[in-house]
Amino acid sequence: MNQPATIHSQESGTGESVLFVHGWLNDSTVWGGVVAELSQSHRCIAVDLRGHGDSVGTGPGTYGRDLVLDDLRSVIAERCDGGPVTVVGHSLGGYLALALAIENPELVAALGLVAAGPGFRNPESREQWNSSVRATAADRELPPGQHEISMHVDSMVLDRLSEIELPAAVVVGERDKRFIASADVFDKYLHVAGRTVVPDAGHMVHVKQPSAVAEALRCVL
Repeated sequence: MNQPATIHSQESGTGESVLFVHGWLNDSTVWGGVVAELSQSHRCIAVDLRGHGDSVGTGPGTYGRDLVLDDLRSVIAERCDGGPVTVVGHSLGGYLALALAIENPELVAALGLVAAGPGFRNPESREQWNSSVRATAADRELPPGQHEISMHVDSMVLDRLSEIELPAAVVVGERDKRFIASADVFDKYLHVAGRTVVPDAGHMVHVKQPSAVAEALRCVL
């Protein structure tokens, strides 16, 4: 049976709401530097995805995309005045932001895609990704089933990217080659308000260069 998730969040600042969603194996604290900059003008709400940070795990079979999106919908309803809200996501968080914008465009005002990708259309590429997730999870002590949140089972997001009519800020580190390629896909299918390649930064660009990321996001705030 699927268990409801109790989602922890951190909030600071006042103004228009911005929802921050972290990547796999991270938590809301990775947004600390970016939030410190943007909370001067915006209400910043950073969540811990289920099984991450202070949001408890919910067991194997409960980390599918639809359930995790339900968590984000609940956060928007309860803590973001029902939306629409700008959703900023890193890596997995960016993928989830895209999925939410596709399924519930009325909840999303704009997107901030930080080192994010839209998934894979080729089944072999999906399996390569999923195998790497399993291998990483095997080396860590994670809540049971938590790795499932990072696995891809279809190409829904990639197939429906062109349906997203919202403005998007795309941010990627100069050394993050995999996700620079994803940024090229976003240029083709999304309404990109700004694309920023941060010099001398890798996948954790928002941690290493928070001021640069905050400035890059302002084009959609």
